[in-house]
Amino acid sequence: MLLVTTEFIPGAEIEVVGLVKGSTIQTVNFVRDFGASLKTLVGGELKNYTEMMDNARAIATDRMVQEAGRYGADAIVGVRYATSAVMQNAAEVMAYGTAVKIRNKQAR
Repeated sequence: MLLVTTEFIPGAEIEVVGLVKGSTIQTVNFVRDFGASLKTLVGGELKNYTEMMDNARAIATDRMVQEAGRYGADAIVGVRYATSAVMQNAAEVMAYGTAVKIRNKQAR
């Protein structure tokens, strides 16, 4: 499945199928969270949270792609990500875009 952040695919004639999205809510375990709180005293990257957010984006993207596949889409245009805090130390990641069918397959 082709994913692009643009609203079009260069050289392709597309038919809009509809909005697709995928989301997940993730947190780190207590031990890692405690370690991260200590890290805030000295500064620097919170690697456990970076890893958590990378994994969350991958899960949200996979779920969006699965939904587009159920619609028979070839690609998703206008892909965007949004995050929000759901509760302390837990974040939601949402991936969304417009599922499309490519009409002139040679443009891929």
